Amino acid sequence: MTVTGGTATSLARLRAEGDVPVDISRLPAREAAERELSKPMYHENDPNLLQRGLDRFWEWLGDLFGSASGASPGGVLGLVVVVLLVAAVAAALWWRLGTPHRAPGTTGDSLFADGPRTAREHREAAARHATAGRWNQAVQERMRAVVRSLEERALLDPRPGRTADEAAAEASRSLPSHADDLRLAVRAFDDVTYGGRTADEPAYRRVEALDTALERTRPTLDTASTRSPA
Repeated sequence: MTVTGGTATSLARLRAEGDVPVDISRLPAREAAERELSKPMYHENDPNLLQRGLDRFWEWLGDLFGSASGASPGGVLGLVVVVLLVAAVAAALWWRLGTPHRAPGTTGDSLFADGPRTAREHREAAARHATAGRWNQAVQERMRAVVRSLEERALLDPRPGRTADEAAAEASRSLPSHADDLRLAVRAFDDVTYGGRTADEPAYRRVEALDTALERTRPTLDTASTRSPA
């Protein structure tokens, strides 16, 4: 259809009279659209910052699993089997080994960290902790009392840096009847000192009973041969 000159002129006049812009450049149009879309009425149902973060996280996790399943044999099922096997191995190792303990002789494992004190002083400190229900500290102080008492009785040579494990192993040679109880006491000491575990009253009472029993026990005749040479 051909538009005559008069019709085109009339159309232009109508647009001008109705204030309808004939041509809007790209930049002003985009700015006008942004101003319009920035009004609160368009964002009432938008997710908050936390929801947006979670959406991004789940999207990233989905992409990660998608990539891993594509690279693993068997796809998604194979990936699930691998994850379950790893979890099973980790659980078996944790059940078998328990909380990791520091190896004897490691730097920082010295039994006496607060300087020299007598066995009596350690026992008094242990009793104060026990009265207050601080069983971790009570176990630690009572175990220190055990070792210090053996040193005071010349059943162990005083040696800086000795660990609880070393003290128990050396004392078991001259006090073989208490070897098992010494090992249990050391385990309780290591659990609360290095293993991050929490002691209870029965654990403390066992170390306390060991300390009392050792005070009444006479060493075997080969004690001298088990001590370090002067």
